[in-house]
Amino acid sequence: MAEADNSPARSDQTDDRFDGLVVDEGPSLEEALTCVFDIQHHEVRTYETLLDQPASTVAELSSVLDRDRSNVNRSLATLREKGLARRERRLLDGGGHVYQYSATPLSEARELLRETLEAWTATVDERIDGFGPGSR
Repeated sequence: MAEADNSPARSDQTDDRFDGLVVDEGPSLEEALTCVFDIQHHEVRTYETLLDQPASTVAELSSVLDRDRSNVNRSLATLREKGLARRERRLLDGGGHVYQYSATPLSEARELLRETLEAWTATVDERIDGFGPGSR
């Protein structure tokens, strides 16, 4: 007489459920930044431009990105808030000052991505542990 297997069927079925989530090629830098930091495409473009052109002013970025200065300022504020850009004040020879922006180096941004993703995963894991009747 054959024994009944009451264990949940997980191996093949579980792997099939995640096929759409895991792709052969990993996410691009833009996909990772937009997902983990909840930033928009134009903010990623600003970050990438800062990587290529450090110490840029808003006027310079506005010209390169072909975007209004106020929009560039908003993108820079978001990038600074997320830890992806830095601002330095430079004094002008004729008086006054200008702000120059630089991207957080890619090596630091990768670490920030990892830390943020790990913190999010820990939070989700805690929430999963709390799932139960009436927790919808």
